[in-house]
Amino acid sequence: MRGTSARHQKLAKASDAATLLEQLGAVATITEYRAKQIIFSQGSHADVVYYLQRGRVKLTVVSKDGKEAVIAILSAGSFFGEGCLAGQNVHVTSAATLADSSVVSLKKEKVLSMIRRDPDFAEFFITYVLQRKLRIEEDLVDQLFNSSEKRLARTLVLLAHFGRDEAPTEVIVPNVTQETLARMIGTTRSRVNFFMNKFRRLGFIDYDKGLRVHPSLLRLVLHD
Repeated sequence: MRGTSARHQKLAKASDAATLLEQLGAVATITEYRAKQIIFSQGSHADVVYYLQRGRVKLTVVSKDGKEAVIAILSAGSFFGEGCLAGQNVHVTSAATLADSSVVSLKKEKVLSMIRRDPDFAEFFITYVLQRKLRIEEDLVDQLFNSSEKRLARTLVLLAHFGRDEAPTEVIVPNVTQETLARMIGTTRSRVNFFMNKFRRLGFIDYDKGLRVHPSLLRLVLHD
């Protein structure tokens, strides 16, 4: 793959879908969703790639016996539904908004055409997919080897985006319940409540105008 161009750098820093799509010359549909609205359901037909311009989206999966797990919580700048590009005919997850959101929809054929004809977009999109793959591998290792307390700390740090260059000194994480956190890390709500109270006592989090995560929580994640 060729070196990163100035245009690719602009793509990588695109802060909203309108800017991104304008750079690509793409035609897409932008839909406004209220909080707790379903974008697509597990088992429904998959032929669209989505881009989250504003808001938060929760991806969940339900087992045959009805048990639900939270796969990811996506923030603005995330693609989802990209499995259709690899031949996935139905969605293996459900997607619903956690807050008022703007979601851009691009038909599968349009995205494939953009990848073929635009090397900068291809590099940008492939980089995003690879980063998502690495995140999934890290999540698997986290589930296999870390305690539920450390899994919760890591999840909160990820939701707060600590580690990104633009991350502030502290972050309010909106619309994420303890039940959702329990489903993300594979434990019970009561255990999440216990650890959240502990984190609050230690000064890692507080509830001033919502769940506020402090950078000090990162030390717990990094501590062996």
